[in-house]
Amino acid sequence: MLNGKIHGSGLGYRRDLAQDFLKLPENHPIDFIEVAPENWIKMGGTARKLFDQAAEQIPVVIHGLSLSLGGQAPLDMNLLAGIKSMMNQYNTQFFSDHLSYCQDHGHLYDLLPIPFTDESIAHTAQRIRTVQDFLGCQIAIENTSYYLHSPLAEMDEVQFLNAVAQEANCLIHLDVNNIYVNAVNHGLLKPRDFLNRVDGARVAYIHIAGHDDENPELLIDTHGEKVQDNVWDLLAYAYDVLPHIPPTLLERDFNFPPFGELLAEVQKIKDFQINAHKEYRHVA
Repeated sequence: MLNGKIHGSGLGYRRDLAQDFLKLPENHPIDFIEVAPENWIKMGGTARKLFDQAAEQIPVVIHGLSLSLGGQAPLDMNLLAGIKSMMNQYNTQFFSDHLSYCQDHGHLYDLLPIPFTDESIAHTAQRIRTVQDFLGCQIAIENTSYYLHSPLAEMDEVQFLNAVAQEANCLIHLDVNNIYVNAVNHGLLKPRDFLNRVDGARVAYIHIAGHDDENPELLIDTHGEKVQDNVWDLLAYAYDVLPHIPPTLLERDFNFPPFGELLAEVQKIKDFQINAHKEYRHVA
């Protein structure tokens, strides 16, 4: 997948971890790193030099935060130009962003859900096609965690995700933790049902992350905790039902443990992938 350049297991690059990325042990499990372009397009100085040093050694994936693909405000063409420049600089043909909106006369600094309607499908797909034409490649759209289910919904979340991807002819960026969080919070779609029904041929990339589970009836997608066992189980199930094993990234945004613990989680992803490939070879 990803034009044959990105595979295996990855870890999100964060400035707090910059020195750790430059001191990776031999036989480490990190096959690629991911960055948000909004944080790096205008970044210079020491932080950029350290990132560039890491990028010389490890392939880069670019994952956006604020294109507002489902929004009503005009697409930010300056941001898109910066994304295209970064893709060229770091020699990556893969870009993903969220199936959400985050602008209304300015940035809202949150990823807000789109109503699951036919009107939203047509509107969002047209914006995605515009982005793809500008970047010159297919992009992937990520299912997001959300905390209020719209009464306007005409379908469930996975049906909406599939329909947007088909209408836009784009790829799917599957966030396994978000599937689990939404299932617990809303009780509308069981996690395995989501994975059974998602358009697996379009799934090009996976995220896995931790969440805050202090309240068993309301999970918060924080990216600040270790991955929970139920989410690991869901990742293993995804590898079982998808027609291929997509590259998979561990997200951790703050509350960082010792770097060795993050490497252990990335290694766990890789072990799951290896086991899944062995099962495929055995079946074949």
